[in-house]
Amino acid sequence: MNTSGQQQASSTDNTTAPLPLTSDLTDNNNSERLKQHQTQRLTQHVNGLTSTTTTSSSSTTSPNTSSSNGYEASSSNGNTSHTRNRLTSSSTQTVLTGSSYPSNNGNINSSRIFTNSQKEILRLIGQHLQSIGLNKTVDILIHESGCVLEHEQASNFRELVMSGKWAEALVALEKLKQYIEERDGIQQMKYLILEQKYFELIEDNRAMDALQCLRNEIQGLKIRIERTHELTTFLMFNSIKDMYKASNWSGKGFASRQNLMEKLQKYLPPDIMLPPKRLESLLSQAVELQQERCTYHVKPGKLTLDDVSLLKDHACTKQTFPCVTIQTLTEHSDEVWFCKFSPDGTKLATGSKDGYLHIYDVDMQTYKMKLRKQFEGHSFGIGCIAWCPFSRYIIACGTDECNEIWIWDVEQEEQRSRMNHSSDDSLTCAAWLPCGQRFVCGGSRGQFYYCDIEGNVIDSWEGVRLQCLHVTNDGVILAADTQKRISSYKFDSLTDQQIIHEDHPIMSFTVSKDGRLALLNIATQGVHIWDLHDKQLVRKYQGVTQGHYVNHATFGGPNEEFIASGSEDSKVYLWHRRQERPIMVFSGHTRTVNCVSWHPTLPLLFASASDDATIRIWSTPEHQMKTESLSSNELSS
Repeated sequence: MNTSGQQQASSTDNTTAPLPLTSDLTDNNNSERLKQHQTQRLTQHVNGLTSTTTTSSSSTTSPNTSSSNGYEASSSNGNTSHTRNRLTSSSTQTVLTGSSYPSNNGNINSSRIFTNSQKEILRLIGQHLQSIGLNKTVDILIHESGCVLEHEQASNFRELVMSGKWAEALVALEKLKQYIEERDGIQQMKYLILEQKYFELIEDNRAMDALQCLRNEIQGLKIRIERTHELTTFLMFNSIKDMYKASNWSGKGFASRQNLMEKLQKYLPPDIMLPPKRLESLLSQAVELQQERCTYHVKPGKLTLDDVSLLKDHACTKQTFPCVTIQTLTEHSDEVWFCKFSPDGTKLATGSKDGYLHIYDVDMQTYKMKLRKQFEGHSFGIGCIAWCPFSRYIIACGTDECNEIWIWDVEQEEQRSRMNHSSDDSLTCAAWLPCGQRFVCGGSRGQFYYCDIEGNVIDSWEGVRLQCLHVTNDGVILAADTQKRISSYKFDSLTDQQIIHEDHPIMSFTVSKDGRLALLNIATQGVHIWDLHDKQLVRKYQGVTQGHYVNHATFGGPNEEFIASGSEDSKVYLWHRRQERPIMVFSGHTRTVNCVSWHPTLPLLFASASDDATIRIWSTPEHQMKTESLSSNELSS
């Protein structure tokens, strides 16, 4: 680009009388002068800037000087860094005016007035460019858009802070006082500045000056007393490195002052100074929202800007979702009624009509299940399983005809205790308390017991016909009864409170980890989700076939965004929590699917149990290949 004599900054005499805005518009001789004056007048009024600020920005461009790339304008004294010296931080306040763009022939085009959103976008762009050190590009943005990237007082304040001129920075802060909305905001900002000054004096081996700063300036603010006492201790370190570590301070220089500036910016409104890293913050929010709306996103953790492309919306495919059977467990000889992963995820327990409780070890890398132990003796079959919070003990319950429950020690592979309170009992469900030493159990004949790990009944509640039990992480006992209700119970005061009432029988339910949502399997209706806090029905999920048989649904995914349930049509249905229609339907079982359990720590793994006497392990195609490869290697060896 030939810039010699072509890119000339045009400055306008502020004292020139304003041109008329009507008849002169048709005068060709005055049209160029009119455009210049319109630009000046817009510059004077938009965003509160004076014509002096605009003139000083324009006057830094010399008619015949430029950098080697033809873009960097130099000041009249040859100093090309004048503008950049005002833009020392990663966070800049962009104040935009109507602007004139130099054309290739050196003429100034007509004024362009930016919309408010355009102004703010340019402000964000300028801030981000500054943060990654593209100062020359920022200069071009200033020159081409006719904008100033910081409020004048904020720019001066920033420059003083970044230069470590603390006394002058405090004076400049007083000029910004009118913009600070928080009542003690000015005091808090002074404290932060003086704290930085104090640390830098210590680093410079000026202990007496640091002490004077602490006594005369910091203590004089009379705020954050505990922090001030803590600052005193940093004077006593013999090693600067130890002081860095104890104070969590990075040392004198750009990084710590930049961090200080970001803290100070939080007290100033965005009209004066943008919040730190605002563009990155907005993009991160957009990525987070896209992750929440992604139907098939199941990977743990939050996405960052480095994890996605900003050029397109984030969207996972079905291939990244657990959608294939990677293993089929066939050790049971009859219908499998229940399956449940242990809380730590290292084991899978299955219960069957054949009377056996099977414990499988879970390979946390390949997701392969290996049979560890078979517990026998459950003559009525196993219809419910409850793991203790520490994954060591497990309770096995039978059907309506069963009047006893078994407590097994999985680690010792032996029976810990066996409870048989009355021959008239029907003990079909149980749930552990958070302590792992006590539990509640009951059934449809009106028994409701509070017991210790040895099977001793500590307390009882007469007349409650239970269908299902759950204890939340904070110890709230929830029970579904045969009256289509879910209520909370307190044994110490023998009080209960109804939370949910359905129109049809509640066959089973489970609760989210945070205790907020309850997932219900309703006879003839399917799967419903309730908000326990608001006591409101949130959603009814479609697709599943549910009669009067007991079926157990589950939450799944890193943040329990997914719901899975078996069905009497031999399929597994899976929904995104916010969508009523299933996002996937899995075939493979040949009879009713009674229970689905999602792994508590591996979001790409879940299990389903069926009347076809099998348990299917579901994961991604990638893990299917790993499992098949491992099986082939074992056979060949």
